[in-house]
Amino acid sequence: MQRIRLRYTKRGRLRFTSHRDFQRAFERALRRAEVPMAYSAGFTPHPKVSYANAAPTGTGSEAEYLEIALTAHRDPGLLRQLLDESLPDGLDITDAVEARTPGLADRLTGSVWELRLTGVGAEEAADAVGKFLAAETVEVSRTAKNGVRTFDARAAVAGLEAVSGPSDGPGQSPCAILRLVVRHVTPAVRPDDVLSGLRAVADLAPPVPAAVTRLAQGLFDEESGTVTDPLAPDREAARPAPPTAAGPAAAPEPAGAGPA
Repeated sequence: MQRIRLRYTKRGRLRFTSHRDFQRAFERALRRAEVPMAYSAGFTPHPKVSYANAAPTGTGSEAEYLEIALTAHRDPGLLRQLLDESLPDGLDITDAVEARTPGLADRLTGSVWELRLTGVGAEEAADAVGKFLAAETVEVSRTAKNGVRTFDARAAVAGLEAVSGPSDGPGQSPCAILRLVVRHVTPAVRPDDVLSGLRAVADLAPPVPAAVTRLAQGLFDEESGTVTDPLAPDREAARPAPPTAAGPAAAPEPAGAGPA
């Protein structure tokens, strides 16, 4: 059985698709591309697809990941192309590698997000960011299935900065851009939780909903504060081993042979 890991996007209007909507679209794409999928056992077999840490509905993403299991070998590059052609524009397969190392989900420990705040000036955003980062804890509340849950949104934030940028709307409205690096913790701290925290500590309230996009997702490096490519170990494992410096071993001399 071959396992392939894929990176895909949610762009434009497709950011409003739910995770279940994407699952249905992806399973249709598997059938259109005639991918030799492995199936689960039981009365209602399903394609063996493992989804990892999907972005919330309404947010865009350049870095979503999943893994599929095949019953026959396929070239990852060709498979990526066939699946990409079978999906609607906005749901794009951007990378594919053969799984050669364990634990893809274990390598998704951090995300980099971009939050575009139309109608908010860069100075106002920077002042709010400074207050958020200076706070030891920033408690926010979120409605969950079991009721309202309160938790600290500050501890999971590894980096947050504000810069100015062009507005997405008509006119000359200011637009602050927040670059957020967040660790994946339990409970998960999402970009809207950080926005709630900015409202709590600095009364920052954008006049229109923020446009949120995940730029990267992978293993969080505590030393550098960066997020690394989770597919890199599989690419590294696929590279052929370099030749040894000594070259090929010499054939042994026959027994009893010596100088003439």
